[in-house]
Amino acid sequence: MHRNSLLQLLEVYVPEDDTDRAQRDRIVGFVRENPDCFERTLPIGHITGAAWLLDRSRSRVLLTHHRKLGRWLQLGGHADGDPNVLEVALREAREESGIGDIRPLSTAIFDVDVHPIPARDSEPQHFHYDIRFLLGVTDTEEFEVSEESHDLAWVAMSEVPNIDTDGSVLRMHRKWLNKSKVGCS
Repeated sequence: MHRNSLLQLLEVYVPEDDTDRAQRDRIVGFVRENPDCFERTLPIGHITGAAWLLDRSRSRVLLTHHRKLGRWLQLGGHADGDPNVLEVALREAREESGIGDIRPLSTAIFDVDVHPIPARDSEPQHFHYDIRFLLGVTDTEEFEVSEESHDLAWVAMSEVPNIDTDGSVLRMHRKWLNKSKVGCS
């Protein structure tokens, strides 16, 4: 089954707390119940891949000021049928930043999030079941703003709590700070 690799990653994912566990469990249920979970044509929602993309020093994260949602968020997007969600996160990070030299810092899931996407034009409200990975640039940190963004910015870890973002970005920020304190990179 094409969903098994994602289900295996979700099985070994260690939730931070009860809220994180509930998000993970909701995604597991969604994947098990929907064979077409990787397709954006599934009207109730779909799996998306995202990146917590760090600079070479691991002291800044690249965030996008999302054109449709109007706030600073992580890079990421639709799986479009690809069940390899890590590859989806890498593809989306490269496409949205213009940076080619990006690699996984881990193949394990870094964070999960389920969030509603507002109705827009002919698209009804639906959910993104977001699987997030820890990625890093290996060379250049120069980016190009794509049509999906108003802007991109390398944001210092100390500044992340001060920007217009959402709770899931703040959670990833907290997770990264906790990881970096114990020497993980």
